[in-house]
Formats: sequence, C-alpha cells, structure tokens
Amino acid sequence: MSAAVIRPATNADGAAVRALIFAVLNEYDLEPAPKTTDKDLDDLEAFYAQGAFDVLETPDGEIIGTVGLARMNGATCELRKMYLKSAHRGRGYGKRLLKHAISKAGELGFQRIELQTARVLEEAIGLYEKFGFKPSDEAALERRCDQALALDL
Repeated sequence: MSAAVIRPATNADGAAVRALIFAVLNEYDLEPAPKTTDKDLDDLEAFYAQGAFDVLETPDGEIIGTVGLARMNGATCELRKMYLKSAHRGRGYGKRLLKHAISKAGELGFQRIELQTARVLEEAIGLYEKFGFKPSDEAALERRCDQALALDL
C-alpha cells in the first residue's frame, strides 16, 4: 500500500470530489443527483461542519477516496459518500476509510452510524457487513438506494 493519507476535505477539493463520486456512480449505473442527494458536495465544509468529510489522497495529490459523516441527531450520524476510484480498489483502502470513519464517529461522540446503499455496490456492502453493520428499516431511502444498514458503536 502506498503512503496515501486521509485528510479533512475543504471546499477547494469540491471539483475533484464530485468528479470521483460521479464517476463511481456512473460505473455502477447509478444516477448522480447534484440538485438533491449530492447537494452536500456543493459546500463540504458547511454541510459536514457537525461531522466530518475526509479524502484519501496519494502522495502526488490525487484524491482517490472519500468518506463523510453527517450528524443526524445528537447520537447518530450518517455515513455518506464513501467511494473509492476503481483503479485503487482491492488494496485495503476501503477498509482503511471505513475504519477511519468508525473511529472518527466515536471521537465525535456518536453512538450509531447509519448508511444507505444500493445492492449493486456489492463490495461495499460486504465490507460494511464485515465491520458489523446490520440491516436497518429506520431510514427513508434516497431514490438510488435500496437498503439501509446501521452500526451501534
């Protein structure tokens, strides 16, 4: 594994973050929704001010992964926008991003992480399940998502 680092994103990363996320969505035939579900990408710093939005960056400055935690209420956050460029999958980066997000959620005082996903994202779902996420029927699903998972910390 290279010396890729996880760091907080800034609004200056917005274009690269959108390009990565929309490319992965298109890869899985999921539709980007810049006016609704993906509106959070317009102002990362404000939307995630009570949580976190981080990027995985290579030593040469390429953003290859993303992960966000958005506050839902005092005890619960939503894991959002966990994506990894296809050329960098299978190297442990997804696991690293998820471990980071779970640790960060605990540091921020959250007791539960919820997420929404789509069945076509099989690799991600398998990873979430390995980390203990279980099906949840509490979420009102976004249109491109067909299942919800949750993890109690």
